[in-house]
Amino acid sequence: MNASDVVSALRSTIGDTAVLTGSDAEPAFTDWRKVYSGSAICLVRPNSTEQVSDVMRICHDAGICVVPQGGNTGMSGGATPSGDRPTIVLSLMRMNQIESVDKERYTITTQAGVSIQDLHEAAASVNRLFAPDWGARGSATIGGGMSTNAGGNNVLRYGNMRDQIMGLEVVLPDGRVWNGLRALRKDSSGYDLKQLFIGAEGTLGTITRATVKLHPATPNAQSALAALTSLDNLGGLFDLAREYAAESVTAFELVPNMGLTQVCKVFDLQRPISTIEDFYVLIKVAAAQPVTDMIADFLSAAANAGLISDAIVAGTQDQEDRLWMIRDELSPSGIYKHHAIGLKMDVAVPIDKIADYHDGVSAIASKIVPRAHTYGFGHIGDGNLHMMVMPFDDDYVDEFASKKPELIAAIDEATFALGGTLSAEHGIGQELRTRIGAQKSDLEWEMMRSIKAMFDPDGRMNPGKLFPPS
Repeated sequence: MNASDVVSALRSTIGDTAVLTGSDAEPAFTDWRKVYSGSAICLVRPNSTEQVSDVMRICHDAGICVVPQGGNTGMSGGATPSGDRPTIVLSLMRMNQIESVDKERYTITTQAGVSIQDLHEAAASVNRLFAPDWGARGSATIGGGMSTNAGGNNVLRYGNMRDQIMGLEVVLPDGRVWNGLRALRKDSSGYDLKQLFIGAEGTLGTITRATVKLHPATPNAQSALAALTSLDNLGGLFDLAREYAAESVTAFELVPNMGLTQVCKVFDLQRPISTIEDFYVLIKVAAAQPVTDMIADFLSAAANAGLISDAIVAGTQDQEDRLWMIRDELSPSGIYKHHAIGLKMDVAVPIDKIADYHDGVSAIASKIVPRAHTYGFGHIGDGNLHMMVMPFDDDYVDEFASKKPELIAAIDEATFALGGTLSAEHGIGQELRTRIGAQKSDLEWEMMRSIKAMFDPDGRMNPGKLFPPS
């Protein structure tokens, strides 16, 4: 089939309005940061598993590549077409129905195009909690979150996306449908096949439906922003938080003064704390019972130990929301003009190495790109740090770009030296595939490629993603 024949076959099977071409389709061929862009025959928008199966079968028979796409909010270009092979983009956005909310089983069964925020609201309607949460909750979908094994603010307490999934339905590259929508919390009957597709970034098949875990609601939640006296005290503060609040600690987030100041400036927000330190920690405690005394005792102990110099506690929902807005907007995409050329990293290292890693990356950047801004933020409780190196001045962009390869190589080497990963929760996509190879042994990549070859021998599923170039 040529491109016109493919479009005709798809339209005759799933409907004219479900297959977009030209200017109607092009926005889906560029990632939201406008860093990655590619070309495709068309954008296909099925509304059911049966239609996804039909699309996959047509593409399989015609030798057409398929790039699955959720909310297109990814940070690594994993949902953007790449390469020169004939390709379609398969959007799951019309598969946006929550099929069931089971209060007694603590589960939701949902189509893949449902947003994270809609799952939050569905769980809350039956006094339950769907745990995964991050800034793009209103547009990011559960399908995309599963494909990248997304994390977010609540991983410390509840685990990442891989820990939330009980069962999946997946359409395989040849159009066959595997229904693994089981709601069992214990099942030792062989390989846990669903785990192959979580974090696979659409390279093995297309996730169409999922049964996800719910948790008991935590109606009493309170957040505090504490001014850290030294980054070296980060580990001690985390230990103290777990001592005083134990499993009630839901989030423990590093917030740099540089980022806090920039967010308040760009969004015209009043600074939430007057005390100036290089770093702050945003801590959230949530439980079924009131937590006010718990968080007050923790902050008092932290101050007495010299770990923090000041702290503010959100006393209203509006104050709570503003603290978390600052955290959500720390990504450079919204606060730095030259974010596209800058270096953004989604790394994880052992939690006792966070301060060493931050200082090490800052030293590397100061040597190679001395006029750039370097700051780290993120999910310190689970070892996930988002390190950013950004050219701030217009006249420094070209020099920064020329030195960026040297900067990347030095920082990657430092990451691997601490036993870290370049991809904690954003996926590999296109952004990291030329850098990730040294993180795993040759045998590990061989095993992964063998799995890929079994499911997708022609390499049609999301080509040019995840795997290092051969």
